[in-house]
Amino acid sequence: MIRGKNIFVEKEVGRRDFLKLSTKVATVLGLSPVFIPKISYAMQAKEKPAVIWLHFQECTGCTESLLRAEGPDLATVILDVISLEYHETLFAAAGHQIEEQLHAAMKRYAGNYVLVVEGSIPMKENGAYCQIGGKTAIDMLKETAAGCAAIIAIGSCAAWGGLPSSGPNPTGAVGVGDIIKDKAIVSIPGCPPSPYNFLSTVVHYLLFKKLPTLDKEGRPVFAYGKLIHDQCERRGHFDSGRFAEDFGDEGHRKGYCLYKLGCKGPSTFGNCPEVGFNREKTWPVNIGHPCFGCIESKVGYTVPMHDLSQVLTPNPPQSYAQITESGNKPASMWAAGVAGAAVGAVGAAVVAKAKKLPAEEE
Repeated sequence: MIRGKNIFVEKEVGRRDFLKLSTKVATVLGLSPVFIPKISYAMQAKEKPAVIWLHFQECTGCTESLLRAEGPDLATVILDVISLEYHETLFAAAGHQIEEQLHAAMKRYAGNYVLVVEGSIPMKENGAYCQIGGKTAIDMLKETAAGCAAIIAIGSCAAWGGLPSSGPNPTGAVGVGDIIKDKAIVSIPGCPPSPYNFLSTVVHYLLFKKLPTLDKEGRPVFAYGKLIHDQCERRGHFDSGRFAEDFGDEGHRKGYCLYKLGCKGPSTFGNCPEVGFNREKTWPVNIGHPCFGCIESKVGYTVPMHDLSQVLTPNPPQSYAQITESGNKPASMWAAGVAGAAVGAVGAAVVAKAKKLPAEEE
C-alpha cells in the first residue's frame, strides 16, 4: 500500500496503467521488477525535488512531447513527482511576476534545486540572438546554474547544440556543457527525447539519491548504452542483405532495412526501439523512415540525411580460427592469427586446385 496522498488515484490512473508505468520505468532503468514498489514510494515522496526549467534556442518540442505523452498521463505524473518552480511555457503568469517567481525559487532552494535546460545557447554577438527579460541566455544560464545542485540538459539542442548548431551555425549555438563546467550535467538528447528517459532519470535521483551512471557524452547509460542497430526490428533484413533502395520501392513496402536510405541506427546509441513514442510505441524506423541519429552529436544534423552510416558492429565471420592449444591452455592472439592465416592459405590452395588453376608459388 502506498503511504500518503496517492497522486495516481487522484489523477484517475487505474491499477493496470499504474503497473504499466512502474514496469516501464523499471525497464528503462534496467531494474528488476522487485524495485517496482520502491519506485512507487519514490514517486510518492513528500519532499519533491525543486525544478527550474529554462527555455533557450529551441522549438519547445521537448516540452510539447512531454505534455502529450500517454500511458498514463505522463505529464501529470512528472509534474506531481517534481516541484516545478519555473517554466515559461506552462506558467500562466508572465513578465515581472514570473521573473519574481524565478528569483524567489533560486533563493528558497539555493544549492538544492535541479536546473532543467531546454534549447541551445547562442554565443555569437555576446548572446544577442536569445534574450529573455532583457538578459541573454548566457547570463541567465550562468546565474541559475550557480545555485543548482545538478543540471539536466533535455533534448539535443541543450545537450550538444542540436539543430541550431548545424553548419554554418550562424548564432554560435552550443550545448550547456560548453558553458557550465563546475556542475554535474545529465544530458538526455533526442529531437525530441523520450519523456520516459526524463522521468526515469528523476526517479533514479529519488530512488538512489544520486544521478545515474553516465557515458562519455554525459548521457544516462540505462537509456543510451545500447546501439540502436542492435535493437532494431529490421536488423534481420540487414544481416540477410535485404535493403530498401528507394522510398516506396518494393523493399521499402516489405519493411526491409533502411540502411541504404541513410539510416543512422548503426552509429547511434539509444533506446528508441525499446521505449518508442506515443501510445503505439512508434519510432521513425518502424513507420518507414531512417533513423536520423539526432541523439549523437557527431551524427544528427552533422552527417547529411541520406549519407550511409558508419556500421559500428559489422557482421562477424561465419567461422573462427581455433584459439586453444593442447592441455586446454589459451593460445596467444598471435598464434590464433597464424592459425587463421594457415587455414586461409590451405583453403585458397584447395579452391585453386579444384578450378585446375596453379596456386601462386612463393
